[in-house]
Amino acid sequence: MSEQTEDSLILSANSVDLAGLKVLVVDDDPDSRDLVAFLLQEYGVEVIVVASAVEVLKTLTTIQPDILVCDIGMPDMDGYMLMRQIRALPPEQGGQIPAIALTAYAGESNQKLALNAGFQCHLAKPVEPMDVISVIIELTQK
Repeated sequence: MSEQTEDSLILSANSVDLAGLKVLVVDDDPDSRDLVAFLLQEYGVEVIVVASAVEVLKTLTTIQPDILVCDIGMPDMDGYMLMRQIRALPPEQGGQIPAIALTAYAGESNQKLALNAGFQCHLAKPVEPMDVISVIIELTQK
C-alpha cells in the first residue's frame, strides 16, 4: 500500500466520529487485548475489556456495547461457541450485537466457521489497525 493511500485511509477514519461507541473486547492474551483497546481509544471509542467468554456473557447482562471484538482461540469456551450463545440471546441482552472475530486461524475454512457462528467479519492476527477501524466504521454505518 502506498504512503498516500495509507494516509487517505487514516484521514477517512479520522473524519468518522467514533466517539460514543462502546466496544467490548475479549481476548485471553493481555497484550492483544491491550493493543486493540489502545487502538480503539485513539479514535474516541469507549472500550470495555474482558479476558474470557464467561466475562462477555456476564458483561452483556449489564452493558449493551455497540460492537464485540472477539478472539477465537480462548480456553474453556472458544469464540465460535461464545458467538452461538450470544446469538441465542434476545436482542435486549446483546443477541444481535455486531461482532468481529480476531484470530490467528486465518484460513478460508476458519472464516466460514466465524461467519456461520454469527460474526459479521473475520480478521486474521496480527491485525492491521486500520482494518479494525474500517470494519467498525462499516458495521456502525449500517
